[in-house]
Amino acid sequence: MFIGMDREQLQDTAKWATNGLFEGVQIAYSWNQLEHEKDKYDFSIIKEDLALLQQYSKKLFIQVQDVSFQMKWNFAPAYLRNDTTYHGGTNKQYRFADYTEKEYTDLGWVVRRWDTAVQERLHKLYAALGKKFDGIVEGINTEETAVTFGKKNLHPPGFSFVQYKDAFIENIIALKASFPNSTVMVYANFMPGGYMPYEDPTLLKVVYEAAWKYNIAVGGPDLFPYKKEHMQNSYQFIKQSHNKVPTALAVQDGNYEYINPKTNQSVTAADIYDFAMQELQLTYIFWGTEQPYFDRETVPFLRSLKGR
Repeated sequence: MFIGMDREQLQDTAKWATNGLFEGVQIAYSWNQLEHEKDKYDFSIIKEDLALLQQYSKKLFIQVQDVSFQMKWNFAPAYLRNDTTYHGGTNKQYRFADYTEKEYTDLGWVVRRWDTAVQERLHKLYAALGKKFDGIVEGINTEETAVTFGKKNLHPPGFSFVQYKDAFIENIIALKASFPNSTVMVYANFMPGGYMPYEDPTLLKVVYEAAWKYNIAVGGPDLFPYKKEHMQNSYQFIKQSHNKVPTALAVQDGNYEYINPKTNQSVTAADIYDFAMQELQLTYIFWGTEQPYFDRETVPFLRSLKGR
């Protein structure tokens, strides 16, 4: 079950622990929740959640949250944002009205993953997490590779498509080095400057090739059966990853509103599952809890699978 940062859902144990439907829970923790001050790590909320899950013999999958999709949330620790060494620590993302990018609104904040000073701090966070939880948690995953700065005009200082790609690969290798015994997963869905079929097709491909080389699992947010944009980008590589590394996708908010192009009807839990297992052959599915779909679609379908 995927609950994002809504940890309060864990208190309803009937939802995930006692119904026999889920092997564990994927929970997102923001960087500033885990490092309040420089080099002062606080993993108490992870320990609390892990202890509760272990009471019911359930697994924990950690998502490291370093990006937001609302301006009111900035997940970088204060020292990253205030110390000029880190060049602001984060930058804005944008939502564009169309491909011309002339009209846009602010979308949220993303940590400067490509900035070497910020990377150093991120790698230290990974090392501290690994020291406490490697081999204890089921896995740990990055947030998605997709960021929206614009094709040319709204690039943050020091950002380029190639620099971003190289840095992201460095970051996942560091995460894997910190968690040699748990599943390490990169959420590689789209790459800035690499949106296929119109942009550089190598940027996303090399992230997957690095994952295969270093035995890093691959996946992403959003499970849309046969959606063209995803099939042309991450899904083709996730499918190729079968028998190379573990794979996963998450059923997140809004996914059940999607129209399945094979049926021209709203997607069902069975559609999602069949596509995940037959087309992509996923290792994990992270089922979100958006209502009314969780009670109406997800739970009845998963109950129907029991014993099969």
